[in-house]
Amino acid sequence: MVTAGVLAGLVVIGAATVVAWRVLAPAEVVTPSGYQPSPPTAEPGPVARLSAAPLLVDGRFRVYATTRQVRADGPIDMRTQVTPAWSFRRWPEQVTGVVATGTTVVTRWSDGELVAIDAVSGEVAWRAAGPQPNDTGYAGRRTGAQTVYAPAGLHTVVSGADGRVIVLAQGGSQLAGFDAATGRRLWQATLPGQGDACRDAGFSTTGGQFALVNSCAAPPAVEFYEVAGGELTSTWQPEGAGPGLAVEPLGCAVARSRCAALRTTGAGESRGWLVDGPEPEPAAALDPVDAMLVDGMAVRLDADATDPAVVAQVVRTGEQAWRWPLPTAVAPGPETTGDRLLAVQPGRVHLLTAARELVTLDATTGAELSRFVLIMPSERMTDWAPGYVYTQDGFVAVERLRLPVDPDADDGGYYWIQETVIVAGT
Repeated sequence: MVTAGVLAGLVVIGAATVVAWRVLAPAEVVTPSGYQPSPPTAEPGPVARLSAAPLLVDGRFRVYATTRQVRADGPIDMRTQVTPAWSFRRWPEQVTGVVATGTTVVTRWSDGELVAIDAVSGEVAWRAAGPQPNDTGYAGRRTGAQTVYAPAGLHTVVSGADGRVIVLAQGGSQLAGFDAATGRRLWQATLPGQGDACRDAGFSTTGGQFALVNSCAAPPAVEFYEVAGGELTSTWQPEGAGPGLAVEPLGCAVARSRCAALRTTGAGESRGWLVDGPEPEPAAALDPVDAMLVDGMAVRLDADATDPAVVAQVVRTGEQAWRWPLPTAVAPGPETTGDRLLAVQPGRVHLLTAARELVTLDATTGAELSRFVLIMPSERMTDWAPGYVYTQDGFVAVERLRLPVDPDADDGGYYWIQETVIVAGT
C-alpha cells in the first residue's frame, strides 16, 4: 500500500524531473520581432558605443554573438544596443562562428550544425550538418569579436565555376562546401595526411580556392583546394621557404574570406603574392610586413622617411599612386600608441593617429575623406589600444583595449571600458 508520504515524495521527484528536463534538455528558440531598422543617416564621426562587436548586414542590421545566442538590432548608427530585431538561441550547444552573405546570416555551432537565419525576417532559412569544429566552445570573450570577425574554420567564397556563393566549413580532417542560398551540401572532402594536426587556420581567395598551410610537409607548403568541388588542385612551396613558413592573407573580406593576396614570411624575408588567379603571382609592393591591400593598391605607413607619409603603390606595377603626409607626430608614451595604418575597405584607407584621430583617405587618390577623434561625446580619455578592427559599408568598428595590453588578463583588465566597441561612419 502506498502511503500519502510516499505519494507526495513521488510527486516531488516527478516535478523535479520535469523541471530538470525543461532546463537541461536540448532546446532551440527563435525570436523574430518583425522590427525593420532604417538605413543609417549619420554624418562621418563616431555613431555608437557598444558592449558587443557588431557584424553589419544588409546595410541595416547589427548582428552579435554570445556563448549560445546570435541576435540582431539596428539601425547601424543607433548610439547603443537596443531590443533585438530577432534572436536565435540553442542549448546546450555554443556558437563557434558567424558569417553573412547578402541577407543570410550563417551560424556555426559546437556540434557542427550550420543554421542560417534570414536577417530580414529573423526566421531560420536553412540548416545543415557540417564537420565538427576543432574548437568546440565559444571563443569570443565579452565582445564576441573573434566569433563574428575571425571565426575558425568558417568562410565564404565565390565559386569561379558558376558564380554561386559557397559557405566553407572546416573541422578535423574534413572540409565541406554548402550553397549559401539553400544550405545544400555541395561536397565534402577529407584532407590528406594528418588533417588539422598539420594545418593552421585557412582562408578563401578571390581566385575561387581555399588555402591551408601544411606544416608537416618538408619544407612546409601551401595547399590550394578548388571550392566548386573540394579537390586539392596544387601544393605550392614559396621559393626559399624554410621550416618557419608563415602565411598571412591580405585584402580579405571578414572571416578570412575572398582574400586577393597573401604574404609569406620565413627564412628572414617576407614576400607578397597575388592569389586572384589559379597560381600565386609575385607582388613586391606587398613585401613590407605592414602593407595592406585594397582596390589593387598596396598601402603602407612610411613613418621612417624624412617626410613620414601614407604611401600607396599599384600592386601589379609597383608605381607610386599617391602619398599623403602624416600630420604632426604625437610621440607615443606609456598611455598611448603611435600612428598606425588601422584598416582598409573598398574605396577607403583608415589611419589611426597617436592622438586617436581616425583619418580616412580615398583608396584611389589619397584624398582625405574625413577626420575626427575616435571617441564618443561623453568620453575624454584616449588611453587605449585597438584590438579587433572591422570595416563594412564605410563604417569602422574598433575594440578598445586597456594599456598595456595583456591578452591573459580577465575581461575587466583586458577591455578598456564596459562598452568597449566604438563604431564610426567615415
